[in-house]
Amino acid sequence: MTRAAGLDRLSAFLAEAGADYAAARNTDRGPDARPTTSALSPYLRRRLVTEAEVVAAAEAAFGDGGAEKFVSEVFWRTYFKGHLETHPAAWTDFLALAAADRGRLAAEPGLRRTFEAAIAGRTGIDGFDDWAQQLVETGWLHNHARMWFASIWIFTLRLPWALGADFFLRHLLDGDPASNTLSWRWVAGLHTRGKHYVARAENIRRYTEDRFDPRNLDEYPDALDEPMPPREVALPAADAAPSGDVALLLHLDDLHPESLPLGAARVVRVGGLIAHAEGASEAVRAADAAAMRDALDRAAARFDCSAGPATGAWAGALHVVTAWAPVGPSAAVLPEAVLRLRRPWDEAAWPLSNRGYSRLRSAIPRLTAA
Repeated sequence: MTRAAGLDRLSAFLAEAGADYAAARNTDRGPDARPTTSALSPYLRRRLVTEAEVVAAAEAAFGDGGAEKFVSEVFWRTYFKGHLETHPAAWTDFLALAAADRGRLAAEPGLRRTFEAAIAGRTGIDGFDDWAQQLVETGWLHNHARMWFASIWIFTLRLPWALGADFFLRHLLDGDPASNTLSWRWVAGLHTRGKHYVARAENIRRYTEDRFDPRNLDEYPDALDEPMPPREVALPAADAAPSGDVALLLHLDDLHPESLPLGAARVVRVGGLIAHAEGASEAVRAADAAAMRDALDRAAARFDCSAGPATGAWAGALHVVTAWAPVGPSAAVLPEAVLRLRRPWDEAAWPLSNRGYSRLRSAIPRLTAA
């Protein structure tokens, strides 16, 4: 999991699937076939490659019109992050629900049996069982398969959505607190209240090219509801970069220090802080560790200074600066005294992400031009 691998993946996408992305992106041909999506999300999740450079590369390769659908999908990731920044209770409520639901598993044998069959791929539902096993074995699912899986989990198996979101976050190599939590809420009908996503057998047959034909799905369920949706809060302000010598703290939400807007600050020391999602699989932990090693090596070369784990008094008396950590595990462990710098991409897009996606989508041409 390195920046070089991410750039190679970007080049391969632009040369292969990119031109057909809009037409083919919903088709899941299986883990052994050439991807119909970019497969860049593990690198974007850690910002080994940035949204800005991916969008610029796509527009350069295909023009504004040819890249429009792909660029819109990149902005969905930005939207989810900005939305969670202004609705942080969606994250804390998810954590609380997942903990409570894990407690229910011990107390309710029927729920426990259904849950264990689901995560082991033993439900007997064609497609769903394959996706459960693929997720655990590879850390990856096609985006359309994620939606089908979540819908079947919630509406056919009647399992708690938070347990499903937790299962994904533990195993997905691109597991992102914002995209994962809000996507599961959207499927359930909680993100846009009353508007849920229903997995239908005909849709699964069509977009898996007849590989799967599930039976007995609940195709007419009601959306889930909750007593009170997460309350909107003001977008927190970022800090200004100081001048003079600083220590730079890297975390898993932003591992491209070369492009961080540091102003007049001069980096003389770099530390790395890894905060995994709770219960993250060994594969996810290994990917996180490899990504951090790669970022520390690049930072040491870029700033010509020492770079290593942020342990003990690693920064000495220096001011510590870091890229803004969005709501999630990294943000939860950052020291209070750290100065948090926000990238222009987020500074422009996140204020437009506090409601539905359409507001941000309409601003995409202006944002990409800027």
